[in-house]
Amino acid sequence: MILPVLCCLAAAAMLTGCNNKAAQKAALEQELARQQAIVDSLEAVANEVANEKEATAMEKIKTLPDEPVFSIVTNLGTIKVKLYKDTPKHRENFAKLALTGYYDSLLFHRVINGFMIQGGDPYTRDTSAAAVQKYGQGGPGYTIPAEFVPAHKHKKGALAAARRGDAANPYKESSGSQFYIVQDAAACAQLDGAYTVFGETVAGLDVVDRIAQVATDMRDRPIKDVRIKEVRLEEE
Repeated sequence: MILPVLCCLAAAAMLTGCNNKAAQKAALEQELARQQAIVDSLEAVANEVANEKEATAMEKIKTLPDEPVFSIVTNLGTIKVKLYKDTPKHRENFAKLALTGYYDSLLFHRVINGFMIQGGDPYTRDTSAAAVQKYGQGGPGYTIPAEFVPAHKHKKGALAAARRGDAANPYKESSGSQFYIVQDAAACAQLDGAYTVFGETVAGLDVVDRIAQVATDMRDRPIKDVRIKEVRLEEE
């Protein structure tokens, strides 16, 4: 009689164990579904806010002066840049990104003293070691057709669009968000006619120099973050 009883007890225990596992699995699936619903809701809200910001920005762009001035506010000072009216695609794109807050909290991730300072990569919001390896590769997912204007040279303080090299980019299309500001005109003269210059610094050349002179690593990345706090439109 002992053996049958033990077998029944073992079977009951196995059944209870299976029921517990099934219940645990169901509870886990329910919790995962709940968390996913929260994530989906947050993403929907974020998308709605982003769409509203873009719509507001596009309306604002319609009323911009021909050559609007934007302040690039950094932790090392403010650089004021004027956008050229005869590079309209770059003018509108920079204005849209600035007005929607795209540039806020990004870094000047590439700095070469005696040459230029470069920023606008969305990857630089994340300063983890893994993310740093991607610096210089980010953007909004599109490029801008080149707008070369012979009169716009790489003078000191010139605002120009970064881009991929000629081999991968034969039409010299500009990055959707990355830009650079010339610190040394002579060193950057070789870039004339190859990179779109779409604006110039009207105040803050000393800040450009200050940023250019920060200590950098072997990849020209500042040792201490040079962060863009915001890029705001200067209202008349």
